Amino acid sequence: MTTPSADTLANDPEYRSAIVDLLALLAMGELLAFERLAGDAALAPQIEDSVALARLAAAEFRHFEDLTRRIEELGADPTQAMLEFRRPLDEFHAHTAPSDWLEGMVKAYVGEGIASDFYREIASLLDEQTRALVLRVCDDFEHQEFIVDRVRLAIQEDPQIAGRLALWGRRLVGEALAQSQRFAAEHDSMSVLIVGGVDRPGADLAEIGRMLARLTENHARRMAALGLAA
Repeated sequence: MTTPSADTLANDPEYRSAIVDLLALLAMGELLAFERLAGDAALAPQIEDSVALARLAAAEFRHFEDLTRRIEELGADPTQAMLEFRRPLDEFHAHTAPSDWLEGMVKAYVGEGIASDFYREIASLLDEQTRALVLRVCDDFEHQEFIVDRVRLAIQEDPQIAGRLALWGRRLVGEALAQSQRFAAEHDSMSVLIVGGVDRPGADLAEIGRMLARLTENHARRMAALGLAA
């Protein structure tokens, strides 16, 4: 598949606008992730957990700054660009508010994992500079492995919580898919990037199907890593 060039970013207003929207959506997500992880750090039962989550929160904020800086380089106002994405992300988090610290950890691992996988898939359709930025932001997600250790230890200590956490993980996926459908209906940006244009070949239906299959497989893998049934 041919990916867009730097010239496309400079000369195709539709693509440029879609890139600004993508980076703004990602930046808004990083800002909210920072806020949630900082809150989780304050509630952590162990000091080492609090420190680990605080480090993750700091990484999310660094990502936010990198993304907003790039939006400015593209000639857009980051705050203005992010505004339209606040409501749908707030709605998702309102529908998936964890009831305790463990549910918060599962949400951080599974929920952020789903988002990270989606952005990685989209990255393959982007120009080189934008792709590198998106992948760099997503790569830090893998540093959340300590969450796996904490959740698995909690299940070992109380096996009965596994069922509740598994249901919670499935609810997170359901809400993420429902929110994605609503988002796609209200915004054309993702269609511009995924479907492409005359000079920007996108993904065909078969590739979109494979992408969804990969997202599902990755979710099942993460649930299994936590010791939970997908």
